[in-house]
Amino acid sequence: MSTPTRDSVVVDPPVDLDEMMNLAKFLGSHETPAILLGPDGEQLPLPLPIYQVLQQVVDAMERGASVSIQPVDRRLTTQQAASVLGVSRSTLLRLLEERELPFERFGEARHRRLRLNDVLAYRDRKSDERRSRLEELTRQAQEDGLYDVDATDYSEALRKARKG
Repeated sequence: MSTPTRDSVVVDPPVDLDEMMNLAKFLGSHETPAILLGPDGEQLPLPLPIYQVLQQVVDAMERGASVSIQPVDRRLTTQQAASVLGVSRSTLLRLLEERELPFERFGEARHRRLRLNDVLAYRDRKSDERRSRLEELTRQAQEDGLYDVDATDYSEALRKARKG
């Protein structure tokens, strides 16, 4: 089922995933692009970039995810950008005030617009920063021998700490 929004269409995965799984197996077993077959029998090879996008769409739908394909230079409203980042609109506005993300204003309008590629780059950058911090915390915990602590000793220490 597809859900039209103002600027795009979001397509939900089919309820019966058998066809999607067959398509995923087919795409996974072929390195080179497929041929598009028209209703009149005309054949046209799919360009490699389109074939790769098709593989990603099928992979996402096979996992039960809805998909939408949009140009990366598309302009988003602050609410749309907040949704992409998984934050509230007020949090996004704070990020804009702190110049964490570039945005545009058109004329005297107070409405801000963000480019999708800037929002995705910010999301990826923040994800990399979180991963890096987690790796550093894990490294420090290993150096401090915290992974060597027995689970029952840890549970007992946690219980005592909670009691005060």
